[in-house]
Amino acid sequence: MHITRGFTGRPRGTGPALPPGQYDARDDWPVLSAEVTPELSPAEWTFRVDGLVEEPRTWNWEEAHRLPASGYEGDIHCVTGWSKFGVRFSGVSLDAFLDVVRPHGSATHAVAYAHTGYTTNLPLADLTGGRAWIAWEYDGRPLAPEHGGPARLVVPHLYFWKSAKWIAGLRILDHDEPGFWESNGYHARGNPWEEQRYSGD
Repeated sequence: MHITRGFTGRPRGTGPALPPGQYDARDDWPVLSAEVTPELSPAEWTFRVDGLVEEPRTWNWEEAHRLPASGYEGDIHCVTGWSKFGVRFSGVSLDAFLDVVRPHGSATHAVAYAHTGYTTNLPLADLTGGRAWIAWEYDGRPLAPEHGGPARLVVPHLYFWKSAKWIAGLRILDHDEPGFWESNGYHARGNPWEEQRYSGD
């Protein structure tokens, strides 16, 4: 399995660096959700990519697991102020799914949507080039339902509301289309190093 470590280029000093306004959650992983945690088994889970693509496709649990395994080891940051260092997610790089569907040249953005109906918008550039994953394991164990299991989107270089829990699919677009929190005042992109928490930041 290919593991991507945290991106370089930010100061570390003698220990992990925190983005502005963040604190180290250490062993804690706060559970924050806009919706009630669904009862969704791996057998019921599907992931679809459609919109501006050559071949729209839906994967079930077994089909998704046949794609090349990949993972992320590094840090994550929540807009509410906590950060966790040295987390380990395992699953499949989003690039593997996009290679199958082949987005059109006009594609610029995506809306990620959950099995619960939650949505969040992302520039396509933030989802490609080994920067995003569909993850079903955390620290070597199945991802817990309260943290998005059986599978969630992981986009670790952005605030974690962009990493949609209970991921169901991506709709590929040629424009930006706000998701749930973005329509309620959150920033369109959510870069923690620039404190892009709210619209206008």
